[in-house]
Amino acid sequence: MEDTFQPPFRSCVEQGRATCVMCSYNRVNGVPTCADYNLLTKQAKNLWGLDGYISSDCGSVDMIYGSSHYAKTPEEAVEELIMSEKFAGVDINCGKFMHQYAGSAIQKGNISESDIDRALFNAFSLRMKLGLFNGNPQKLPSGDIPPSQVCSTEHKNLALQAAQDGIVLLKNTGNTLPLARSNVTSLGVIGPNANFPPSLMGNYNGPPCVVITPLEALQSSIKNTRFEAGCNIVACNVTKIPEAVQLASSVDYVIMFMGLDQDQEQEGLDRTDLLLPGMQQTLISKVAEAAKKPIILVLLSGGPLDITFAKNDPRIGAILWAGYPGEAGGSAISSIIFGDHNPGGKLPVTWYPQDFTKVPMTDMRMRADPATGYPGRTYRFYNGKPVYQFGYGLSYSSHSYEFAAGTATSIYLNNSSSPQAQPNDPNTLSYDVASLGFNTCGELKISATVGVKNHGPMAGKHTVLLFSRWPSAEHGRPVKQLVGFQSVHLEAGESTKVEFSLSACEHLSRVMDDGRRVLDKGSHFLIVGDEEHEISIIS
Repeated sequence: MEDTFQPPFRSCVEQGRATCVMCSYNRVNGVPTCADYNLLTKQAKNLWGLDGYISSDCGSVDMIYGSSHYAKTPEEAVEELIMSEKFAGVDINCGKFMHQYAGSAIQKGNISESDIDRALFNAFSLRMKLGLFNGNPQKLPSGDIPPSQVCSTEHKNLALQAAQDGIVLLKNTGNTLPLARSNVTSLGVIGPNANFPPSLMGNYNGPPCVVITPLEALQSSIKNTRFEAGCNIVACNVTKIPEAVQLASSVDYVIMFMGLDQDQEQEGLDRTDLLLPGMQQTLISKVAEAAKKPIILVLLSGGPLDITFAKNDPRIGAILWAGYPGEAGGSAISSIIFGDHNPGGKLPVTWYPQDFTKVPMTDMRMRADPATGYPGRTYRFYNGKPVYQFGYGLSYSSHSYEFAAGTATSIYLNNSSSPQAQPNDPNTLSYDVASLGFNTCGELKISATVGVKNHGPMAGKHTVLLFSRWPSAEHGRPVKQLVGFQSVHLEAGESTKVEFSLSACEHLSRVMDDGRRVLDKGSHFLIVGDEEHEISIIS
């Protein structure tokens, strides 16, 4: 919890100043999160300083009394949620449970009116800060937003930019991409995701303004563009595969649009494997074999895919992962294929091999366990070979990095705390971060300056990822850990410097088995690209 799950939420509250935290259906050590006083009141409100309210997920309150049987009566469930002195401190219930049973809970003495007042105070004080009681809401700054503003040119351009920035170039053998329009006299577009607008949209999407599918965007660039679906997402008609293969053999270039859609992955629908569904792999391989030139494979999906076969197939020259890119996804993909936009996206998750599905989804351990063969999870601890690693992403340009002069090399603790060797780490001297104190930890700042250069030939946005690592991954330390990232736009041949401000107690510490965060004395390393920079913690 302390090492992996809590830090993102904590940063949202402390640095992002979030005003609402939602408790979900999960349990922590057997306690439903919406009934967890330690998690919601002590941690989110008191320790992190949440200035706002806590809301339940829709239906998660019902489960405290219903399917989980954590509370014996509906009124006890309300008591678990709302009492601020003893229980969780939920302020708003998404659903009807509290509305139905709060009155009877007061009558039976499970809660008091002061508990209701506390919840109302948290909810209404935020509404007052937003100015929702300052006269007629329609006359306030955001009170009247017509559809014309939603679908304005500015917003549609933003949708295009977001889609372009999120696309990741996974493979580009022999500079298959970008294609020069002048060299493409005929184009074959194959695959179920080429001309199906819903496949561009993710879960919980709103109504799009205008949807341009990848096929439509490519047809606007290359007049002689022909299309064959070849199959749907999960099944291929045997009569359609030969038609797709015939098309591939008769055109200059082939672009395939494969992957997943909302019928394979969405809330309440988990995938059971990491392979492309149905006969997609067969279709891709047959088309690649028939094509005159190495094909371009575009994948739409929310989660990772084991496409080792495509990664290793020389007949597949380029692979793009577009996620679910939204209404402008087709135009964004086309702009990258033809070099109007230089891809700079990075993978936000590890792409595991199919073998990883043997790990039970309910096993939430992060660290690898060599004794039992447990491989660990996420790029921080996974000890297997990923298909593509977290943070991976190519560009049409190459970039180099160099740690600049002025980057910290030593951090002194000034003997502010007596060092104590940790029981499970006899060879490493470690300092309990909590015992160092707020002032000492706040002073242990690191300034890391990284020079980055675009070696051309194209301008583009580039994300600089800064990782930390320890000399070894022993004693439960992560293999490496992302500690900062910044995006810069560089012209061809341009260079710049990126400065990272880090905290030793936050970014160079690790978490022990008992949840304590410690700072190890000795060498630590910052990594960007292939460059490493050593920092020493000195008492």
